[in-house]
Amino acid sequence: MLGFGLSIEPQLWALLFTMVRVGAAFVAAPVFGAVAVPLPVRITLSGAIGILVLNSQSYAVPTEVFALTTFVSIAAEILVGLTIGFILQIAFAAPLVASELIGTSMGIGFAQAVDPLNGTSSPALGQFLSILLTLLFLSVDGHLILVDLIVRSYQALPPGAAWIAPERLRNIAFFGGYAFLAGLLLALPVGFLLLCLNLVVGMLSRSAPAMNLFAVGLPASLAVGVVALMIALPAMGDYMLVIVHETIEMTSTLVLGG
Repeated sequence: MLGFGLSIEPQLWALLFTMVRVGAAFVAAPVFGAVAVPLPVRITLSGAIGILVLNSQSYAVPTEVFALTTFVSIAAEILVGLTIGFILQIAFAAPLVASELIGTSMGIGFAQAVDPLNGTSSPALGQFLSILLTLLFLSVDGHLILVDLIVRSYQALPPGAAWIAPERLRNIAFFGGYAFLAGLLLALPVGFLLLCLNLVVGMLSRSAPAMNLFAVGLPASLAVGVVALMIALPAMGDYMLVIVHETIEMTSTLVLGG
């Protein structure tokens, strides 16, 4: 029942209610939440996964649409979906942090471009690392794991009892610092080498004050940074896989409780 004497097909209402959590997760999650993904595609995927959830899980759907309890249940569904997507999105913030550290040391921090995934301006190096992380995320079936997490969330947090405990919300907020830790470790090989180069250039400038620091230091930083990126890229790719796996594991632990 809609309330006010109106009615709706029960199966259609159950599907729409199920799509709330799925759609909220897709809005905040990486890949699916990208600006390049059209809205009809998200709605279609949400409906398809909603049908999967209805056929695999059994839970009670609010009987009336225009009721206070229904609005509260919808708010809880949105909270769970956004939480799942937000934790996964933390992994995709690490390349941006790493690119800021590396780009500033290389002297290309001013190189900004529109990020096709988020629709915002970000460092060019950050776009390259973000695309690499996206490809690695898809290569380990991260999109399928996301769908599995959403489906399992209906069993761990069924509608009507989907409010996340304050302790979990606090742990999720603290987990946001993982983006800075992962970004620092991701930039560590190249950043440490560039730091050593800057120390050498600084000592040369003190020993030879007549030397043009900008004419020597900036080209050297750019050249060393490019070479260091080429050498460290395999190791950075391996650590990106570690970031993806740890974030997926933490999503299951923080939201689903294990």
